[in-house]
This record gives sequence, structure tokens and C-alpha cells, in this order.
Amino acid sequence: MDLVTGASGYIGGLLVDRLSTEGRPVRAAVRDPARLAPREGVEAVRLDLVSGEGLVEALDGCETAYYLVHSMERTDSRDGDFAARDRTAARNFVAAATAAGVRRAVYLGGIAPPRGTRPSRHMASRLEVEDILLNGLADSVAFRASIVIGAHSDSFRILVRLVERLRMLPFPTWRRNRTAAIDERDAIEFLARAPAVRAAAGRSLDIAGPDVLSYGEMIRRIAELMGVGRLPVGFGSGQTPAAAAVVAAVTGRPVELVRPLMESLATDLLPRDGSAAELFGLRPRTFSRAVEHALADWERAEPLAAR
Repeated sequence: MDLVTGASGYIGGLLVDRLSTEGRPVRAAVRDPARLAPREGVEAVRLDLVSGEGLVEALDGCETAYYLVHSMERTDSRDGDFAARDRTAARNFVAAATAAGVRRAVYLGGIAPPRGTRPSRHMASRLEVEDILLNGLADSVAFRASIVIGAHSDSFRILVRLVERLRMLPFPTWRRNRTAAIDERDAIEFLARAPAVRAAAGRSLDIAGPDVLSYGEMIRRIAELMGVGRLPVGFGSGQTPAAAAVVAAVTGRPVELVRPLMESLATDLLPRDGSAAELFGLRPRTFSRAVEHALADWERAEPLAAR
């Protein structure tokens, strides 16, 4: 039995579909099971990792537990900030998994900035959760990815909405920073294969596509694939809060989500090496293929005004 926490989220939902299609029994853990559509071979259970409610029942009989929970919502006085909630949730999870005899968690976090560079609050929290899981559960696997390209990826949807709605795109100096985005299909394949790859146990692995692009180049490539022309306009350094407010207003996404995502772009976010693809026998798709697939998937559900 595979446990998938965060099963109602973007990556969690795709993973549940992938595992159930393969015929693997899945327990999908969410705060509200009513949000999950019934699937054959999928058991929906209630789970709140911050309070610990439902943890014992969720982990019972599981061999692998996918940890796909992140806190990005607004801070309030009851729960504390998102980093505190993530820390509490991860520690609760490790304690309960240890008691249940579950030795392997599979986690998806973010690629770390270069050595000597201070990570954003968002990234620091992801790395802290990774450490808690790897140190607490001996056979765990932690994947790190930057932007995941998919129709329902928050980061990708923000970029597409900007291209769709603005002729001139406001970007701070980090528009020149580089990353290697990954196709959602490849990210899900890494996650799905993780329990069977024994050599991955206890490791942190960067997963990425083959194309290293600056954020400005990514915007231009997305615009080209959408068939429109757009111009990134540079802001001076230190203007991320202002840019985040503009981006949130244009895209209709909460500024509490947009700001920490943009703060994470202040440096290059590049994979340490290509060992994950070699270890898992995968050849990740190019950026253009990933974007074309994501746009086609998007347009099956709703039209894009710029296309």
C-alpha cells in the first residue's frame, strides 16, 4: 500500500492517478476526503499533518509514504507561519511513520540555491522538511525540482497568465537567473519509480529537464509557443515585493502564494548533477515539449485568449 499525502493537490492528484493506473493500491490522504473523486483501488482518508489527526490510521499497513504537503497560505496567530507549520507537520509525520514501521518517505521539494547563497524563506522551509524526513526515516528519497511544467502547476500558470494578459512583462533583475524546469510527466515518473530504486534510498536527488534557461528566456519561449510576442521589462534590484503585487493582480493568484515563489528566483536554481536521470533510467523531456503538452492540456479544459 502506498500512502499519498496532499492527494488533492496538483502533484499529489497526478501521482494518485499514475499509481492507481499501474494497479498499485493507494491510500489518498487529504484534509477533506469529499474533495477527491472516487477512483478504483484508491482509499480516501482524512489527515491533518499539523495537528496529527488521522496519522496513525493513514500509515497503517503502508510500505511507502509520499510526502507532498506544503504550507503556503496566509500566516495567522493560531498556526504560525508556513515554515513553522511545515516543520511541525514533518516532525509529526516522522514520529508516526517510525511507530508504524514505515521506513521510506518520498518527498518533492525545491532545488537549492548555490552554496554560500542564503535561500528564500520558501526554499529554506523546503530544505528543512527534506532534512527532517531523511534524518528521521532511513530509506527516504528526497527529490528537488525547480519549476514543474504542467497545466495545473502554479508557477507555470502564473507565467502563462502573464504572457496572455500583458504585452510588456514586469520582471526584477532575477529575470537573468537560470533554472532547468521539468515536465510534470517526468516528475511524476521519478516519484512513481522511487520505491523500486533501492540505490536511491537515503539520498537527495535533483530532477530537471535538459534545457537550462533564464526566466526571461522561458517567458519568451512560452510566448513563442503560444504564438504571441511579449517583452520582459526589467526592474531594478530589490523590487520583488512590488513585482509580486503586480503579478498577483494580473494573474488572479494570491499574493501570499506569488511573493514567496518570486523570492525563490533571486539566484540560479540549477541541478547539482544529472545522477537522478541516470539512476532511474529516464530521459527527461525538453522545455518546448513540456510547454506544448501543458498548453494542450490547459486548452482541453479552458481556452487561452492569447492563442
